[in-house]
Amino acid sequence: MPGGSLEVPDSDKIIPVVNAMQDKFDLVIATQDWHPPDHVSFASNHKDRKPFENIKLHGMEQVLWPDHCVQNTSGAAFHPDVKTDKIEAIFRKGMDREIDSYSGFYDNGHKKNTGLAGYLRERKTSELYFCGLAADVCVWYSLKDAHKEGFAVTLIEDATRAIDTEEFEKIKEKISEFGRIIRSDTLPSAE
Repeated sequence: MPGGSLEVPDSDKIIPVVNAMQDKFDLVIATQDWHPPDHVSFASNHKDRKPFENIKLHGMEQVLWPDHCVQNTSGAAFHPDVKTDKIEAIFRKGMDREIDSYSGFYDNGHKKNTGLAGYLRERKTSELYFCGLAADVCVWYSLKDAHKEGFAVTLIEDATRAIDTEEFEKIKEKISEFGRIIRSDTLPSAE
């Protein structure tokens, strides 16, 4: 959010959209970054490294981020204006200090899953709609993994914002190859 350690431009503008559309869905879930303070993705935990540099970590590319969403801090909390009463489950990710976890389904190495896919299948969910932050990182990776898990996927474009808007334009082209991109005002009501 604006003023946060990993600020996404105009991110606060999605809050009214996210709040308004929740009643259109039968099931609302959330993911939450929940990093330990010594997480390997934090630039502060690497000598002489700066946020947004790339390194190799465990054989994978890793962006070094500013410290963000640290467990039990206000930076990890949902924005106070986000309505949370319809959220039935929260899936925390990024808790293993040794590996990042952009997706709500798996860590970046796809070694551990969060249980999200199983939860959704248990609830007989086949179609997922995505919103939140950041469009070009966590939302994108979650959307890709949901598609790989066999779910139909839709991005609600006006309910998300990207860190890198140029990169997000490329990502939207990729999404359109296997999913849909819509605006919140085109959502049908929950049945």
